[in-house]
Amino acid sequence: MTSEPHSSHSSHASHSSHLGFEFWMAWRYLRARRGGPVSVITAISVIGVAAGVASLVIALAVTSGFRDVLQNSLLGATPHVMLQRLDGEGIAKWRELAATCERQPGVLAAAPAVYTELLISAGRISKGIVLKGIVPPMERRMGGLLGHLREGSAAPLEATLGPEDMPSLLLGKDLAEALRVHTGDIVTITSPRGHLSPIGPMARARPFKVAGVFESGFYEFDGQWALTSLAAAQQLLLLNDVAVAVGVRLADPDKAAEVAASLKSAAGAGYVTTTWMEQNKPLFNALRLERTVTVLTLGLIVFVAALGIFNRLYVLVLEKSKDIAVLMSMGAKRRQIGWIFRLQGLLIGAFGIGSGLVLGYSFAWAAGYYRWIHLEADVYAVNYVPFELRAGDALWITGSVLLISLLATLYPAHRASSVMPAEGLRYE
Repeated sequence: MTSEPHSSHSSHASHSSHLGFEFWMAWRYLRARRGGPVSVITAISVIGVAAGVASLVIALAVTSGFRDVLQNSLLGATPHVMLQRLDGEGIAKWRELAATCERQPGVLAAAPAVYTELLISAGRISKGIVLKGIVPPMERRMGGLLGHLREGSAAPLEATLGPEDMPSLLLGKDLAEALRVHTGDIVTITSPRGHLSPIGPMARARPFKVAGVFESGFYEFDGQWALTSLAAAQQLLLLNDVAVAVGVRLADPDKAAEVAASLKSAAGAGYVTTTWMEQNKPLFNALRLERTVTVLTLGLIVFVAALGIFNRLYVLVLEKSKDIAVLMSMGAKRRQIGWIFRLQGLLIGAFGIGSGLVLGYSFAWAAGYYRWIHLEADVYAVNYVPFELRAGDALWITGSVLLISLLATLYPAHRASSVMPAEGLRYE
């Protein structure tokens, strides 16, 4: 009755002692012959794994950083869902439609807008821009570009315009710098929608006073967008009291597709919805593809490091065949011999992973915090390389590299456990 627990305890203790023996032998084989911490070949294998892990960490931090910065910039400056007329005509009852949208579950705010591409001039400098007409009190609730004013004020956009009054304008920081204008300066906006003359349609130009400058951090907005009042945009484009679209801000942007369906149903026939994900689908697809290609490409570094582990263990098996034969003749089991070599590969992988994670995360944090790497904003949309560190990346990198390290040990371990004691000691 009492012998079974004793037997179980003895078996557990024996297994623990075997595991300690296997670990001790694995560590002994990894060390240098003259008693140093590790052999040169082991150090090279660890460095190879560390380089692969650090490269993966940094590359994934960059792709995650670009995605997060671009997504946050887009969500902070554009509506999460856009409602427009299916026939392309303006929305005459935009006030009622905005109120209807705000009553839907998950909607925080709704605001009308007029979008159009025009030409802006300051002296001899001209640039193409996207002019957005807004209702400032409603736009503030949307959390858009009005929340990123760098100088000036949006208050002039709320003033009621008379026929002879000069409308006000807010410019993106990079656009203002390109035009060399500041708050209080006058610019001219030219619209192709003009009056008909005896020689044909004439473009219409109107002066605007710069009321302020905004900076979102996203070049597409800072370098190409300008904001004015809805009434001023309507007058410039010879529109009646209509909006081109009604934008909607959501409590949860990730649920844009579901809320868009309910908004379309509430708006009635003749309307179409577009979500922020659909508007920027090519951009996020490109980032997703870049992340996949990056992982596959840099994964080759880990694969090369795994070949180094394989080579190191295979050569070690050939060198230590006599030692293996001695151990087996002294009672070591084939399973134990195999685990001695598997543990060597896992130890190399573990040291490499630990070093790589420390190096990769340290560099990525410092480079992101101090913005070491600068970019051309008109090319990359942001003026620095963003790094976003995620714990999930470290988890799957650790698991993947440990698995690859273990796979690299399978054949050498099998070869070691297949050594016949008599063969290993034949010439001794």
